[in-house]
Amino acid sequence: MMDNLDSLYREVILDHFQNPRHHGALTEPTVAVDGKNPLCGDEITLQLSVENGVIKDVAWDGKGCAISQASISVLAENVVGKTIIEAKEMINNVKGVMNGSVEVETLDMGDLEALAGVRQFPVRIKCALLGWTTLEEAFKELNI
Repeated sequence: MMDNLDSLYREVILDHFQNPRHHGALTEPTVAVDGKNPLCGDEITLQLSVENGVIKDVAWDGKGCAISQASISVLAENVVGKTIIEAKEMINNVKGVMNGSVEVETLDMGDLEALAGVRQFPVRIKCALLGWTTLEEAFKELNI
């Protein structure tokens, strides 16, 4: 059973890495923030279009390992249409899953669940969280 679950995690991560969602740039972003993981060289630029407290669109560009790039793809796919409050809750849930304080089974997180497999590899957790911490920085830039 665990091998099947690990296989599913790998498939979802590879799919997002090879077919990234919302990859590119927005023509008029509300905010753009760079995120870096100096330990492994992962780099991203995250752009948001926010109106009335709702994330209307997301775009990102970057380079790095499959986990960091897949994670930001999953993030982008999931936050469009969400309120800032909902997105902050997602950030907290992902961080909780990564540090083991939240069980993924208690959440309805779609492809985000695949990231839970990363916690088996503590050195890769920062890779998986890069997009999420960059999203937090974007909210700080917006004073939200």
